[in-house]
Amino acid sequence: MIKEIRFFELNTGAKIPSVGLGTWQADPGIVGDVITHAVKVGYRHIDCAQLYGNQKEIGSTLKKLFEEGVVKREDLWITSKLWCTDHAPKDVPEALDKTLRDLQLDYIDLYLIHWPVRMKKGSVGRKVENIVPSNIPNTWKAMEALYDSGKARAIGVSNFSSKKLGELLEVARVPPAVNQLECHPAWRQDKLKAFCKSKGVHFSGYSPLGSPAWLEGDFLRHPIINMIAEKLGKTPAQVALRWGLQMGHSVLPKSSNKVRIKENFDVFDWSIPEDMLAKLFEIKQVLEYHSEQMKCSIADLKKALYSLEEFFESAPQ
Repeated sequence: MIKEIRFFELNTGAKIPSVGLGTWQADPGIVGDVITHAVKVGYRHIDCAQLYGNQKEIGSTLKKLFEEGVVKREDLWITSKLWCTDHAPKDVPEALDKTLRDLQLDYIDLYLIHWPVRMKKGSVGRKVENIVPSNIPNTWKAMEALYDSGKARAIGVSNFSSKKLGELLEVARVPPAVNQLECHPAWRQDKLKAFCKSKGVHFSGYSPLGSPAWLEGDFLRHPIINMIAEKLGKTPAQVALRWGLQMGHSVLPKSSNKVRIKENFDVFDWSIPEDMLAKLFEIKQVLEYHSEQMKCSIADLKKALYSLEEFFESAPQ
């Protein structure tokens, strides 16, 4: 019998839908229609963030969907994230309150620290002069207070390496429920996923179809992916997403194309056979960054006294 894998249980006991809709780079004026279509297709997990700049339109869309009876609030899982300029303990609750106002919600299902980097309050962009030393334990205490209040039903982190996550777990009263990072067959994050699993922290994968702006190559064109897709009668994207589910982590594909949105959700009533799964592990792991912007970001992190090991399990040279 095929295992659908529609949910994963968190350390809070809550069940997070296994496939979510990513909203990064979903422009205002478009994101509302995208979410409406996705919810009608069957998506019940929407991944948001203050940084994305589209939460007000998402909130208006959610309100309309609730009012029209398309979906109930309790049937949707909404994630959002604390941006780097709001790490000061006093700024954390204010940031969540703004997110709740923008999304027109009383609570968030999951609230994440977006990056383990702190930036000057009110700063814009990712320039090195905006980066200041972080104090994740103090920020996390403020996150725990949000969890206690019920405004955030679960709390977690994003882009935390094993080193950063381990340090947080040593001091956390409420352990992170989720660690959200980039993950796909060309960047499997095996070591980090194993560490998260050993600590009871759910691993959630963004950019499950790759991020060619950052990494060299488009793995969806890889011969192994395409061979499996052809044999199963699926798209390469569907193979990549189903791989994630069978590897035990939730996936957050993003698209504004209605056909692809529907295709990306069609990953439950079939599975990748074990022999084909094994073939996917033959795909070379991409660790060579080709973006000059990324190289500059790495240099900036070094100047700001953040080690690469705090951000990458296998740090690029």
